[in-house]
Amino acid sequence: MNNLFKNLAIWMVIGVVLMTVFNQFNTRQVAPNTMEYSQFMDEARAGRVTKAAIDGRVVKATMQDGRQVTVYTPGVQDIWMVSDLMRGGVAVTAAKPDDDQSFLMSIFVSWFPMLLLIGVWIFFMRQMQGGGRGGAFSFGKSKARMLDESANSLTFADVAGCDEAKEEVAELVDFLRDPSRFQKLGGHIPKGVLMVGSPGTGKTLLAKAIAGEAKVPFFSISGSDFVEMFVGVGAARVRDMFEQAKKHAPCIIFIDEIDAVGRQRGAGMGGGNDEREQTLNQLLVEMDGFEGQTGVIVIAATNRPDVLDPALLRPGRFDRQVVVPLPDIRGREQILKVHMRKVPIAPDVEPVVLARGTPGFSGADLANLVNEAALFAARGAKRLVDMEDFERAKDKIMMGAERRSMVMPEEERKNTAYHESGHVLVAKMLDKTDPVHKVTIIPRGRALGVTMQLPESDRYSQDRERILQTIAVLFGGRICEEIFMNQMTTGASNDFARATDLARRMVTQWGMSDNLGPMVYGEEEGEIFLGRQVTTHRNVSEATMQKVDVEIRRIIDQQYTLARRLIEENKDKIEAMTQALLEWETLDAEQINDIMEGKPPRPPKQAGEPPKRPRDDAPPSAEPNAPAPAA
Repeated sequence: MNNLFKNLAIWMVIGVVLMTVFNQFNTRQVAPNTMEYSQFMDEARAGRVTKAAIDGRVVKATMQDGRQVTVYTPGVQDIWMVSDLMRGGVAVTAAKPDDDQSFLMSIFVSWFPMLLLIGVWIFFMRQMQGGGRGGAFSFGKSKARMLDESANSLTFADVAGCDEAKEEVAELVDFLRDPSRFQKLGGHIPKGVLMVGSPGTGKTLLAKAIAGEAKVPFFSISGSDFVEMFVGVGAARVRDMFEQAKKHAPCIIFIDEIDAVGRQRGAGMGGGNDEREQTLNQLLVEMDGFEGQTGVIVIAATNRPDVLDPALLRPGRFDRQVVVPLPDIRGREQILKVHMRKVPIAPDVEPVVLARGTPGFSGADLANLVNEAALFAARGAKRLVDMEDFERAKDKIMMGAERRSMVMPEEERKNTAYHESGHVLVAKMLDKTDPVHKVTIIPRGRALGVTMQLPESDRYSQDRERILQTIAVLFGGRICEEIFMNQMTTGASNDFARATDLARRMVTQWGMSDNLGPMVYGEEEGEIFLGRQVTTHRNVSEATMQKVDVEIRRIIDQQYTLARRLIEENKDKIEAMTQALLEWETLDAEQINDIMEGKPPRPPKQAGEPPKRPRDDAPPSAEPNAPAPAA
């Protein structure tokens, strides 16, 4: 709403400027009841003018018939005009001379449009420079936002899922509270702390909690706020920021996304960016220049530590790197409890079950899960958020929103059911695949159907047999299309791409090939714009690369044959699962187990029925095995 009023005000100002300029330059064209000077004098000599008021070069006359006319006299004043008017019986009056006022008024009227335009230009310049704090041309002032200790209520109790990271930064709090404890033994606190972690893991929240625990001011700024279109502005802002921080010491400076300004100097094609490099140089000088006793600690956050300049990471600047990882099952449970404080939770909600079902989720993902569940409960006019709402929210986040309005032809719907049944059967018949949690033929996101496989616990590495079986599961969809529908569709394109990528990595990167052995074939591809090599060096011969291709082909053919054999041996289960999908559209783990045991699948749970505690309730180990949209 504020942006709407601001935009309306801007357009009103522009309209006023345009109207003023138009009126200024068209005054003479729109003046009403004007009369030519020669005609006016003829009328006066003929006695048809009764009064005439002379004001400079403008004469306002009253005619015998009562009309009011305006006459503009020539540039060279007619010295006989007054005598001719009086001879014609015209009552002549003159305006009181006020040269100074007339002169000032003329200047004001002439320059008012230009002044208004200058004011609008200054206004836009202030907007471009972030609101105009400190004046329209104060580009060198720091844009860091200071959060006073009294306004920061965050503490370590509000941060969960990163216990090791909290232990790493706990001594920063002790130093800010009592610096003499460290200084009397000759030690000094690290000048800079670099927080590294995936997006959404809580790096900013942890930095703010440090300031909240220590009760010190917190300066927050983004790396992109330093860089401007003018060279030298970023360096000036860095100097100003550190000057402000020293005045409020002890305090914390937090630079978010520092890779925006701290990338390697001279990286990429065509050299570097002068403004960014000068800003980085000034940051290096400031961090190396101030003493550790000043009590200013710089905390930076990034999810790309590999592109940072080496001079930024050396001891004496960012002395310590704190890794903020994705939370484990216990961390996810703690994070969910923190976010669940803000919503009314039903008694059937078990955070430990949700934590088991969401490995790989970051803190931001878990916050989004709680929010989506609250939205589902609000749509259902519920007073409490129950477990069913969390299950629906988890399905939406993992598989995408349902597209029930999408009308699929019956043949394509049947083909999708066979495709997903193939994925499910191969996954259930192999021993090292992740358990199947749910399968649906309701279009979700960009997929026409989704098979969700969920690991039973957090997994940090993959063994060779598990990867081979994953490749076999990916081929199950296309094989069912060939056997039962006697056709091939574009829906398996994503499956083939992922299977080929896994097989290639097994051979070229992970050393999982019996024929080629434990060796890396090929170089890591680097981004040339991040300081990587422009040319690619190949240390592998053509003959070896042909062997690599043959080995990849052998792995894919082997797993394709395995998946086809399993499907041909269990056609009855594929048919039963397909019919159940066509009837109910979605099958859960219990219904799938009934079909695999040869039993009729139990009907789906009714809305409002609490879900049972699943054995394999966890997030997908890989992307959903779903037919991709046609290219």
